[in-house]
Amino acid sequence: MQFGVFTVSDITTDPTTGRTPSERERLKAVIEIAVKAEEVGLDVFALGEHHNPPFFSSSPTTTLGFIAARTERIILSTATTLITTNDPVKIAEDYAMLQHVADGRSDLMLGRGNTGPVYPWFGKDIRQGIELAIENYALLRRLWDEEVVDWSGRFRTPLQGFTSTPRPLDGVPPFVWHGSIRSPEIAEQAAYYGDGFFHNNIFWPMSHTRRMVQFYRQRFEHYGHGRADQAIVGLGGQVFMRPRSQDAVREFRPYFDHAPVYGGGPSLEDFSTETPLTVGSPQQVIDRYAAMREHVGDYQRQLFLIDHAGLPLATVLEQLEILGGEVVPVLRRELDAARPADVPDGPTHAARVLARGGSGTVAAERVDRWTGTRAEDGNALRVAAR
Repeated sequence: MQFGVFTVSDITTDPTTGRTPSERERLKAVIEIAVKAEEVGLDVFALGEHHNPPFFSSSPTTTLGFIAARTERIILSTATTLITTNDPVKIAEDYAMLQHVADGRSDLMLGRGNTGPVYPWFGKDIRQGIELAIENYALLRRLWDEEVVDWSGRFRTPLQGFTSTPRPLDGVPPFVWHGSIRSPEIAEQAAYYGDGFFHNNIFWPMSHTRRMVQFYRQRFEHYGHGRADQAIVGLGGQVFMRPRSQDAVREFRPYFDHAPVYGGGPSLEDFSTETPLTVGSPQQVIDRYAAMREHVGDYQRQLFLIDHAGLPLATVLEQLEILGGEVVPVLRRELDAARPADVPDGPTHAARVLARGGSGTVAAERVDRWTGTRAEDGNALRVAAR
């Protein structure tokens, strides 16, 4: 079971102080949060993609590449990468590059985003969102799986004899999660390819999440990738913790009430009842999230949103200490003990290389894919020619 945190990269005024961080401050804070997440023992850090205020993360791979240099173990992912408005050629290049920079510690979550105007900003039509997601991902898969690609489709210019570079590390593309809250077509797409399905259910009741995950699991089995309970599932969530639940509620309430995405809507109490948002003691968070498998079955990745709504960096770092020190060790132990042995763990590059019969050695990477020669072979030929 993989546990981690994700950020949507919002720049929000702290309602308790009236202070708004600068873009630079917020960007630097997110880097510090990622480094801290590894320090406290979390498995994944994920960064969203947005192209409009009040968000700063328009280029997740740039930030994740920097974080890769500051970390050693944590998996770097996205939440999400826009498969609809990004060119799949650029996605193939950028995330293969990140894969190399991070020594395989990377994957990505594809989605359509939650900002309608982003479509015309990049010359796309929101009414074609599903079709774009399907066609663009089909091309992305080919760019990673095939050395030379000839392709034509509806939404971009044709490709003739095109090779995306760099090639995926060890010949194994980054693992892909298909993120969707409400579209069964995306769950179907994830199932068709045998990829992961991530339901970022921070705004939805568990009844809805259960239906979406069950549908994905059924289709995963239908396409012959394994049993339904072996499908790869991830969930989102949101928590705020203090030793005493009353203190947590009192401290978090002004942030909830003024948050740009849910402020002015249902009360904190109602929202916490209807969604996975859990504001309380560490034990309350443990109890709530240990019960998620009763709704969706054994799953592989749980990500928490902990830095939203203007929370100051010092508070977020405190939350990470609680999450990594008191909550995740218990959840990991309980959920891993309950998972059957033939239900897979969360995906990692090393495990996927082994599954394909590879070793991931540096020596293997030195072989030129087109000529079949190694760098040292080329040196010998040059010496012999003198």
